[in-house]
Amino acid sequence: MKIAYLDCFSGVSGDMLVGALIDAGLPFDWLRSRLAGLAIGGYELEARREGRNHIHGTRFLVHTGHEHAHRSIVDIRQIMEGSDLSPWSRTKVIEIFESIARVEGRIHACPAEEIHFHEIGAVDSIVDIVGAVLGVEKLGIEQLYASPLPLGGGFVETQHGRIPLPAPASVELLKGIPVRGTESTEELVTPTGAGLVKGLVKTYGAMPSMVVEGAGYGVGSRNLPDRPNLLRIVIGQSGTEESDTVAVLEANLDDTNPEWLGFMMERLFRAGALDVVYLPIQMKKNRPGTAIQVIGRPEQKESLMEVLFAESTTLGVRFRFSERKVLKRSSAELDSPWGKLAVKRVTRPDGSTLLLPEYEACRAVAVERNIPLREIYYWVISANRS
Repeated sequence: MKIAYLDCFSGVSGDMLVGALIDAGLPFDWLRSRLAGLAIGGYELEARREGRNHIHGTRFLVHTGHEHAHRSIVDIRQIMEGSDLSPWSRTKVIEIFESIARVEGRIHACPAEEIHFHEIGAVDSIVDIVGAVLGVEKLGIEQLYASPLPLGGGFVETQHGRIPLPAPASVELLKGIPVRGTESTEELVTPTGAGLVKGLVKTYGAMPSMVVEGAGYGVGSRNLPDRPNLLRIVIGQSGTEESDTVAVLEANLDDTNPEWLGFMMERLFRAGALDVVYLPIQMKKNRPGTAIQVIGRPEQKESLMEVLFAESTTLGVRFRFSERKVLKRSSAELDSPWGKLAVKRVTRPDGSTLLLPEYEACRAVAVERNIPLREIYYWVISANRS
């Protein structure tokens, strides 16, 4: 499977992402012809080689002159629905713009449909978002990963006046995404960049295991004093292990009814938890207690935390983002003595495969045939030797 990793050491913007894709092999003439099919005009595209700190890449520019159109999400939908984009690209672009519209609506206290985009609805932002989505599709990237995003501070001038950095829209869009502060007083993650990573990136953390096939650098518009203003993309074929980022939530309880704990575990799994663990511990004042650890997707952190606060007596929840590696898994079926049986197929690091029992499928057979569950498990495990 073809995957790509965004190394965001200087943040991310829409033009930097398109530039990185072009630098990694996306044909510029093809992209220009595809973008020409949109019902917008009055712009010229340019892709040129530039360097930052003696590292050269591609800078993507959209020359628009003096544009005054303020488009709403309704206008954006109409443009996309009238385009010849593929269903996947059209849906993805609309999803990204809708996420930005919802964020702008919360910030300005009005419905998303009433938001008239200024910077984000301008031609250059539309071209950046559509161009990035088209580029990911054209290069055949099936999964996109990214590093945690660095955020700058200070202020920036906008049509709404002077606002703090990171921009409020960027902060809202980055909910559930690992970020880190820097000493930079520049805008490192733009709202367009935040919207794109929110809509395209699967997970955040270290570079996943892959066989590298290519790389590209998207050049930012400014020279930064403390770092090369570049976005690096590394493209390759994934290995048998996949990197993943999870949110880990923890709390210690010494005053909760055990019956509540059972119910809370059910609620946590319904809320999307990947795993829930209870451990016996000895707490202060020599009280027996329970340590709770919940693992979920980064974007589920807030919803899982709400369950912990609602269903337990804890007054605080610790959380962190943790990286993990997981082996590739897929579903399979075996012809068993009891008929078709669903199992898991796992790919090991050496490329070999292993069949593992699927509990619910084995349990159903055990109940229906009135046979021991372990007998079905042993049969599945023995199938690996045949």
